[in-house]
Amino acid sequence: MAQGEAHGAVCGDNIAMEPARWNFGGDVPGKFVAHAQRSIPYYDDCHELIARISDYFVSSQSTCYDLGTSTGRLLTRLAARHPPGVRWIGIDCEAEMVREAQTAFKSATANGPDTGRRTVEFVEADICDYPFERADLIIAYYTVQFISPRRRQELINRLYETLNWGGALLLFEKVRGPDARFQDIAAGLYTEMKLEHGYTAEEILAKSRSLKGVLEPFSTEGNRSLLERAGFVDIMTVFKYVCFEGFLAIR
Repeated sequence: MAQGEAHGAVCGDNIAMEPARWNFGGDVPGKFVAHAQRSIPYYDDCHELIARISDYFVSSQSTCYDLGTSTGRLLTRLAARHPPGVRWIGIDCEAEMVREAQTAFKSATANGPDTGRRTVEFVEADICDYPFERADLIIAYYTVQFISPRRRQELINRLYETLNWGGALLLFEKVRGPDARFQDIAAGLYTEMKLEHGYTAEEILAKSRSLKGVLEPFSTEGNRSLLERAGFVDIMTVFKYVCFEGFLAIR
């Protein structure tokens, strides 16, 4: 989940205009990581967690996907961790993000061992329409929450069918509270965190307004239901911090 700023203009009569809807294009790719680190609790720690979990599912001939790969930071880390024979595919719908990922990967691996033998692809595509090949690991790191709710179940169904038996989906999402009271508490704690990380109240409000109809989190139970309806039986929460949660679902 990328974080950035959206600023509404102020008219002569002091009525604020509605800010533009949030998107991941424009100048977002260049500042994506910095914003994500300020806005997503334990952003880098969860990259390390995912890397460690991947050891249980990735073999030398695996195909693995990173959905909503953004700048490719996580995929680059995973590719460096595993044997050169693994095929890594990062998918993002924003051309600017794909270019940023390709550039960052080349820079990060320029002098690394086996760089030329590693199969790493960054693809500009809509994950809802992408023709997936059989895979051992699929990662959706704060990505599915930006998919229209009406298309979300179909996507999770396809991811389940894409996985080989024993393969895993790592789904990290911002989540809503199970009821109004818990949601108020979670929202308040998250706002306080962003203020402590240097965002102003105006920036937080503008961002919230820009995400209307763009970011639609489900509750913990809602996400588990998506996974269960797709066919997953073995599901475990591997990370939880207030309104952020990571699920490990094994086919």
